[in-house]
Amino acid sequence: MKFDLQSWLGSVYEQKGHAAVMGILNVTPDSFSDGGQFNEMERFKQQLDKMLQDGVDILDIGGESTRPGSDPVSLQEELDRVLPAIEWVRECTDMPISIDTYHTEVMQQSLRAGADLINDINALRSEGAVDVVVDYEVPVCIMHMQGIPKTMQQAPVYSDVVAEVKDFLKQRIAVCEQAGIDKGSILIDLGFGFGKTFEDNVTLFKNMHAFADLGCEMLVGVSRKRMIAEIVGSEKIDDRITASVTAAALAAQKGAKVVRVHDVKETVQALQTLRHLG
Repeated sequence: MKFDLQSWLGSVYEQKGHAAVMGILNVTPDSFSDGGQFNEMERFKQQLDKMLQDGVDILDIGGESTRPGSDPVSLQEELDRVLPAIEWVRECTDMPISIDTYHTEVMQQSLRAGADLINDINALRSEGAVDVVVDYEVPVCIMHMQGIPKTMQQAPVYSDVVAEVKDFLKQRIAVCEQAGIDKGSILIDLGFGFGKTFEDNVTLFKNMHAFADLGCEMLVGVSRKRMIAEIVGSEKIDDRITASVTAAALAAQKGAKVVRVHDVKETVQALQTLRHLG
């Protein structure tokens, strides 16, 4: 059955009264590798079970790290990571699956394996990517990124970061619509931390309202990122959790319909609190 983004967002809000929580399930070596396939699978399933218990709404599976300075992996390596993960999820739940990739072949095979949504940091600029979304009739999240992950944080420069990110997303939405993708099937991501300084990230976050007239719902992902480390003044992951959860709640308050997070339970609790006390 086709995954209807708008119906799903409406259903989540009707049931929970807050934005949808997207749980990050990376299957890159620095996330789950423990020296053997069995251990990888067991750790993945443990994390999946925990997210399901904690109230996740959609799972985002990625097989290639796109953090600043990261190197790309081969197509086969990415497929070898994400396809088993999608199968593992489908064995356990019919929860929606997002595939975090910018490679057209990975998109195609992931959709065949059971993924429901494409989450593309490259905004469907890879050859054939738009066609995949059209052919499979799936929703997509398009993100702004200046440069490529390997070098994007070396010296990002904008004259007006809000205007430039907005113009880029507007152009990509137009490309999607011209290809036959309904605007209601498009999520936009401002790309926090992808070719942006700390000041750029803060400016974008404070001006999220400026993107409302693009006509697409917004996904926000700032969980545990460098901007959070700079806010709290610590490189330790554990020190970033509270600030990450706070930022997710603020993003939802500012109109984000999906928040992409590592800490599902804490984020769900924050959104529930905001719903009742905000």
